[in-house]
Amino acid sequence: MGHREDLLEGAKKCLVEKGFVRTTARDIVSASGTNLASIGYHYGSKDALLAEAFTGLMEQWGAVFQDGLDGEGGSAERFRALWEGVLAQHEKSAPVWAASLEVALGRDQRPDLRAMLAASQAEGRRRLASLLTGTPEGELDERDVRTVGSFYQALLDGLMVQRLFDPESAATAEELTEGMRRAAEAMIRPGERAGGRPAP
Repeated sequence: MGHREDLLEGAKKCLVEKGFVRTTARDIVSASGTNLASIGYHYGSKDALLAEAFTGLMEQWGAVFQDGLDGEGGSAERFRALWEGVLAQHEKSAPVWAASLEVALGRDQRPDLRAMLAASQAEGRRRLASLLTGTPEGELDERDVRTVGSFYQALLDGLMVQRLFDPESAATAEELTEGMRRAAEAMIRPGERAGGRPAP
């Protein structure tokens, strides 16, 4: 690998181990075996490098779910299969989610980094919408991404926060699937659910 690739891998390692806030340029140089000047030359800034590293980690995490999900697109079986996969990968992905929360909770302390990570969210919405509906990413329009993708992203972000705070009490894939089914029934048939009983 060249310096650019070495820097990216070093930044990924630092993100997992230290997060955004505590990672310094020297940490990345040490982890990558490169030099400080390489960061500016290849990425412009440390924050730009960390943002690309974060995107790369999320892509690696998402690639786990690209193939082999059970169920047809849009089905409850597909929905449950995705969340089972997400939860199975939680130990590996938790440091990355924690790092992104650092930036989100930092308000305006790192505006450039926040903007870079915000831009990556749109791609995340598109991927989630594609995975759960079975529709190729290129066939999704902007409304698909802004509605279906945003909905699934909110579920994903919320589940990750639950797991970070208290893994033992966080929802399971089965509970999420049951919750989705019950919520959908309540909206389709306001005031009642299957069996004629009042919706909770």
